Amino acid sequence: MWEFSISVQSDKSELAASIFNILRSELSPLKAIVARGEEGKFINIIIAVDSSKREEAEIVLLRTITLVICQNFKLDFLNKHLFLPNQDEIGVTAFKKALINFDKETDYFLISKALNFNEFLYLESFYQFKLIKLRDKWSELIRLANENRDYLVSSDAFFDLLKFLIDNLDICKDEIDVVEEGDGYHIYEEGEKSMPMNSSALISSLIDLSPQKINLYCKNENNATNLLKIIFDRRLNLLSSKENDKNNVHNLNFFSK
Repeated sequence: MWEFSISVQSDKSELAASIFNILRSELSPLKAIVARGEEGKFINIIIAVDSSKREEAEIVLLRTITLVICQNFKLDFLNKHLFLPNQDEIGVTAFKKALINFDKETDYFLISKALNFNEFLYLESFYQFKLIKLRDKWSELIRLANENRDYLVSSDAFFDLLKFLIDNLDICKDEIDVVEEGDGYHIYEEGEKSMPMNSSALISSLIDLSPQKINLYCKNENNATNLLKIIFDRRLNLLSSKENDKNNVHNLNFFSK
């Protein structure tokens, strides 16, 4: 058996739970054992898998650790060091999400280069001492944004920069459907329906997915749909539910199943 453990500071219990759930799900096909326990100031996540499956398990671990650092740790870094002028909350959320995804391939490379799958990994120590070049890269991006803070006071300039960031993200999906229902927005992708999302969560998810085309079926236009029209521009196909039913362009009953 090959064993590996990840230790997370106990004050980050939600992060530890997220890592645990991802690994338990992703490693299930490998029949791996994934356990969690708390010792002192750390929450330990331990995996054990047949030695013949080690390489596959390392790929899952790499993907999970990279995701956590590029999402959670980078967001914390932005919140501490990025100083944006007053803008609509949804717009600021979208801007941070775009920065998180901007040039993420280089982020992934720097993390993978520093990772070494020995017997254990202290996540915070790895981030602080092994990923200095990664944080330097983030700092440079934030410095440019902060130095142009006065320019970004203008909403037009702010959204122009946000659209530039979105346009320069790699396309990750060809086409997805988004439907506004009674409990919020749902993303339909490859026959799967997402959990309900509010406007902010929807925009964040769409930036993460970075699709080539978005079919958005909504009841009424609002601040969120207006922002999506700006940042995704021609990639967004905005249709009202009433118009859709009237013209039989799409059968929304399919999405209610």
